[in-house]
Amino acid sequence: MSRVWLVTGANSGFGRAITEAAVAAGDVVVATARRVTTLDDLVAAYPDQVEALPLDVTDALGVEATVRDLTDRHGRIDVLVNNAGRSHVGAAEETTDAELRSLFDLHVFGPATLIRAVLPHMRARRSGSIVQFSSMGGQMSFAGFSAYSATKFALEGMSEALAAEVRPLGIKVLIVEPGAFRTSLFANISVSEEIADYADTVGPTRQMTRTGDGTQPGDPAKAAAAILTALDADETPLRLPLGADAVDAVLGHLDSVRAEITTWEKIARNTALDQ
Repeated sequence: MSRVWLVTGANSGFGRAITEAAVAAGDVVVATARRVTTLDDLVAAYPDQVEALPLDVTDALGVEATVRDLTDRHGRIDVLVNNAGRSHVGAAEETTDAELRSLFDLHVFGPATLIRAVLPHMRARRSGSIVQFSSMGGQMSFAGFSAYSATKFALEGMSEALAAEVRPLGIKVLIVEPGAFRTSLFANISVSEEIADYADTVGPTRQMTRTGDGTQPGDPAKAAAAILTALDADETPLRLPLGADAVDAVLGHLDSVRAEITTWEKIARNTALDQ
């Protein structure tokens, strides 16, 4: 039986690639975006498999109404893909509360609302999958990406606990950690007002995001294929870094963390109360 997917941010990049891959597998996709006209070509090409709906994931009432409508009409949601997002560049001191809260609304509170909306239906059927789009920046961070990585770290922490909670109920959770892929992420970016003292540290990051769009090595279609393969595996991984850059960066970061802990292990362990 074909699956029913709910994909946020489906109009471009990973969202569009996943929609196309799911359609190719014979599934049905409810593709959402803030501007549904950007999905007209997919609906026209696959009228029996793709339905486009407007959705702002930061609108909790809209999310709940959309999920209720889908489950009423389709009977289920088999795969939720929390993909909607954007990037932000700014030093921690440069980033305002409004900028930080806006990013958390999009990358953390929006997915949390969608998860709460779909889980009762997945629990009732004892099946389902939730795909959480993080980033290699959800495992480590870089100068200028403090706000972006903060949201991805939060998403990963929430998702790790979620996976442990729902695994016994037959529900999978997959955290996707892409590196640099040929998507519109750098074209959909906000920036904080600059402080001159951070020119040497954050400056290169700003320059990379200004000039890097269209040069990323990763292929979103291959990423989508890898995600479907992981979901269909008997043992779906909790985390899936995508791209050689992401794999190398995550493994290097884990090695660095282990080395630092080992260096300080004796002092770190010697903190118990004296008996």
